Amino acid sequence: MASLLHERDRDRLSFSANEVTGAIGDSITVLPLVVALAVVTEVSLPHVLVAFGIFQIVWGVVYGLPVSVEPMKALAALGVAGALSYAELALSGVILGIVLLVIGRSGTLALLEEWIGEPVVRGVQLAVGLVLFETAAGLAVGDPTVAAAGIAVAVLAVAVGYRHASALAVLAVGVGAAVWAAGLPTPSLPGLPPLPALADGATRGAAEGMIAQLAMTIGNAALATSLLFADRFDAEVSADDLSTSMGAMNLLAVPIGGIPMCHGCDGVAGKHAFGARTGGANVVLGAGYLLAAPFATASLLAAFPLALLGSLLAVVSLSLAGSVRQSSNLALSVGIGLAALVVNLGVAFTLGVVVHLALDRLGRSAGDA
Repeated sequence: MASLLHERDRDRLSFSANEVTGAIGDSITVLPLVVALAVVTEVSLPHVLVAFGIFQIVWGVVYGLPVSVEPMKALAALGVAGALSYAELALSGVILGIVLLVIGRSGTLALLEEWIGEPVVRGVQLAVGLVLFETAAGLAVGDPTVAAAGIAVAVLAVAVGYRHASALAVLAVGVGAAVWAAGLPTPSLPGLPPLPALADGATRGAAEGMIAQLAMTIGNAALATSLLFADRFDAEVSADDLSTSMGAMNLLAVPIGGIPMCHGCDGVAGKHAFGARTGGANVVLGAGYLLAAPFATASLLAAFPLALLGSLLAVVSLSLAGSVRQSSNLALSVGIGLAALVVNLGVAFTLGVVVHLALDRLGRSAGDA
């Protein structure tokens, strides 16, 4: 882990106005997903916010860069959709923590990337988006008027130039509606973290979710994030270092009530777009999460309009699914996404890897001919 501490010419931590606004960039996908998980599952939002707050600060200080700390989106989407229980989420976080730690320390990330392939990662992202959209539609039909109002808020945010913050705008409206209905929450300390029975999480569904999530984590959270740091920040952060820190983070976060987390390139890009250039943005955002945790009460979550939650998830799902347009093999990626919707994510991922390897071998054979 010593290589994580990169000495650079500029300050590692700055708390300028740009760092404060930049902190918003990583909350755009974090808050909608964790609030959705807390509303529809047994996940404890206060404890999740504490975990996110701690590790935002930790990685901001360690890397000296605006590293993202996000939910593992494939697992989070399956949890929101009701396909994974809290126990399955927690066990997945622990197992993936061990796997990522081993991968990072052994330097085998590049080998796994060659096997999985970029079109497969894009296909899994599309699949996650479709799963979320299906869930969103189910929630929205309960009160179409409220759902339409949420979509209108998102469209307005896009129209005034805040496309990246459209989901956050819908979330703000939902929190406002919950406060209006339930009143201002009385802050309280989170207390002891929930302890799900990890043995109950040892299911086939959890295994399939972990396999699909590993593809997204390797492609989107490790390799793509490493490249993004080089392109946007002129900083050398290896994918193996990122894998190592994600492994350690999950092994430490789950026991304190957190959910499976990763470093996503989307969060880094979001922080950069909002002005962040150092780890100071992480410290600011982490402090914000810790301050918000005592106010994330059960009564407030119970008052959150479910139809508006549907609008919120629809916005997030479209953002995730839109990544498929960057695929180098659009047909394969779309096929994986549709297969996941018809069958399941694990089967779609496996078939995608097989097809990708076959096409890659055919391409090499044709090149040698």
